[in-house]
Amino acid sequence: MSMVPSSLSLRDRTLAPERYHQVTKVALVLLCAIVVTGAAVRLSGSGLGCDDWPNCNSERLVDVSTGHAAIEQVNRLFTGAVAAAVAIAVLGARLRTPRRADLEWLAYGLVAGVIAQILLGALLIKVELHPISVQGHFLLSMALVANAVVLVRRSGAADGVEPGIARLRRHRWVLAAVTGIALVTGTVVTGAGPHAGDEDVTRLDFAIPTVARIHSLTVLSAVAVALALALRLRASPVLGSSATARALSSWVVVALLQGMIGYVQYFADVPPLLVGGHVLGATILWGITVWLVMDDRSTPAL
Repeated sequence: MSMVPSSLSLRDRTLAPERYHQVTKVALVLLCAIVVTGAAVRLSGSGLGCDDWPNCNSERLVDVSTGHAAIEQVNRLFTGAVAAAVAIAVLGARLRTPRRADLEWLAYGLVAGVIAQILLGALLIKVELHPISVQGHFLLSMALVANAVVLVRRSGAADGVEPGIARLRRHRWVLAAVTGIALVTGTVVTGAGPHAGDEDVTRLDFAIPTVARIHSLTVLSAVAVALALALRLRASPVLGSSATARALSSWVVVALLQGMIGYVQYFADVPPLLVGGHVLGATILWGITVWLVMDDRSTPAL
């Protein structure tokens, strides 16, 4: 009776491109979700619910004796789920048939990003949630979301099709740049605002009305750039009905909802639930922005 070495079992397995595309979508969803759960930790005042890392505190690895500690622990455990999804994305890229170097590099990029997030999360505890470190944590999350969006799009592209140059490429990049600036100014507002994650955390020494106005101006600028792009798309009989036009419509809708939530939360004394919704909206908006930047000739619609 012949025996097949167990070491060959994984090597002999393959993964269909369609199945791997689904794997990348799961990774993207989880990477977006952890942005919101991380915001929930801060908005609930649980940022220092665990004052140590990787242990919750000096006595216990896991401690749910208080509500704040429990919330922080749940978020840490969810980080494990995200890390697992990213690891599966890497494994899937290696098992995918045919293998593609671009997908493997993008999957490894997710691994590097998650490791960086874990290390930055440990630093957050050491510096007691200094707002600049919190800003970095969020912006790194946006970089991870961008990486995941690119991976989803590329994994959905036909094998052997090189990415072309996106039509109206410069206009798309301007939209991405202005949207990115809006994200950064949003983190400044957060750093100066009341939801620090703990009662005794240092805040940025900026007047909230001033930074909120600056943030609003960057958002309005992004909307203006998007509307100008929409007009250019509509003027083209081909592009006007393309996947880009549909994605841009989604962008505008999300951006307008974000603006509405932003103004309501400002005048309602920034209630945590609305702030959480604003974080979710910002994550979705950034994902759509990255989607728009990419070439739409060799990849499927959203």
